[in-house]
Amino acid sequence: MRIGRRFPRVEPRRRTRDYVRGLLGPVGRKNSWQLAKSSGHPTPDGLQHLLAKSRWEADGIRDDPQGYVAEHLDTDEGILVIDDTGFIKWGTTSAGVQRQHSRTAGRTENCQIGVFAAYATTRGHALVERELYLPKSWTDDPERCRTARIPENRPFATKNELARTLVLRAQDRPLPVAWVAAGAAYGQDSRLRRFLEDTNPTYVMAVSKSQQVHGPRIDHLIGQAPDEAWQRLSCGDGAKGPRLYDWAAARLPAVWEFDGNEPTRQRWMLARRSITKADDLAYFLASAPLDATVTDRSLAPAVGTERRVGADTQGRPRLLELSRRDKRAERFGGAPGVGPKQAAASLRGQLETATAC
Repeated sequence: MRIGRRFPRVEPRRRTRDYVRGLLGPVGRKNSWQLAKSSGHPTPDGLQHLLAKSRWEADGIRDDPQGYVAEHLDTDEGILVIDDTGFIKWGTTSAGVQRQHSRTAGRTENCQIGVFAAYATTRGHALVERELYLPKSWTDDPERCRTARIPENRPFATKNELARTLVLRAQDRPLPVAWVAAGAAYGQDSRLRRFLEDTNPTYVMAVSKSQQVHGPRIDHLIGQAPDEAWQRLSCGDGAKGPRLYDWAAARLPAVWEFDGNEPTRQRWMLARRSITKADDLAYFLASAPLDATVTDRSLAPAVGTERRVGADTQGRPRLLELSRRDKRAERFGGAPGVGPKQAAASLRGQLETATAC
């Protein structure tokens, strides 16, 4: 077992093997009782001891599989996909639990929320990073954190700030990241987009239809695109072949304040439209190499990867959910250059000539 060296004793190493096999196996409910039963343990005491009291290097175990991912996935044009998911809980003692919106459930629930990063290439994808979101109701209550074994002095961090942490850690790992992709909850944060441009200049982020682009809303700008601006492109292969959508795109004007006289990247706005439902549109902002186009293997495939992996991460992290008695919190880890009118006019012109992209 590649992570065996992270355990000082053989007992927790074997229990971890059984625990992981149970998580990946056909066990109905992934709690300690069911996992112990599937592994031939007479009681769940051993697995609960592993999660609650055993000493092992949690961060090392998080990092070791990344080398395995690098060996088995083609790292050319690798995409780091950021997403969060919720774990429904019944009680109030699990680390970070409170009533909050869960995108997994699609409503406000009593839940924990974890922010995850998946690494994706044309050969597949795998989860490689994680952080537990701790609401202020927890970080402002040291005694509650102490009871749940959360490391002391853990500051409050928004989910978008946790995403920054994941990106920075990923840059120090053996996985080359060509693109960063995320959904609208992250794409609407201009500070996060600016951070990505400063640390990794290529990204594609979903945004809401009300997102302002140099003044006007993105849906209003896209709505002015002529029919010939839309191109039918594949954003990757699915189970039934190429996933085809209609696309419209426009290059955005450079901003001298951030780009200077010689920009090193090109910002884009994109729209993706269903070929069967004309009113089903999704919008994106991107920062790409100067020579990138919508029709090459960069922008559209990056959007497709974010959507495919994002949907998958809504389910896969649930394999990691602990039972209500398993509270080992530390296992999640610690810690104006262009005016609006001129920009709008430029964007309309870009849309009218987008077929050249």
